[in-house]
Amino acid sequence: MNVGTLCVRFRLPENGSLKGKRKIIKSISSRVGNKFNVSVAEVDDLDRWQAATLGIACVSNGRRHANEMLSKVMDFIEVIRGDAEILDYEIEIITL
Repeated sequence: MNVGTLCVRFRLPENGSLKGKRKIIKSISSRVGNKFNVSVAEVDDLDRWQAATLGIACVSNGRRHANEMLSKVMDFIEVIRGDAEILDYEIEIITL
């Protein structure tokens, strides 16, 4: 069994409140979760209204499949991100 994780850090330069941040991140999270059937959660920068970190996870029977799926998720996020600027991201595949 392979667990794939994707950690994406965002900067929200046009945002002015935690409520605005929540709207942007919730939109990205729900669209990614619905399209790819992966788990999505905000995992860091919870009290910072101009920054956000999303953690995304999937389980697969193959390392290659998990990596391809998370790469597609990242491509999708780049298209739908709106005003959120992607600072960096990291994909990690763990074999259990």
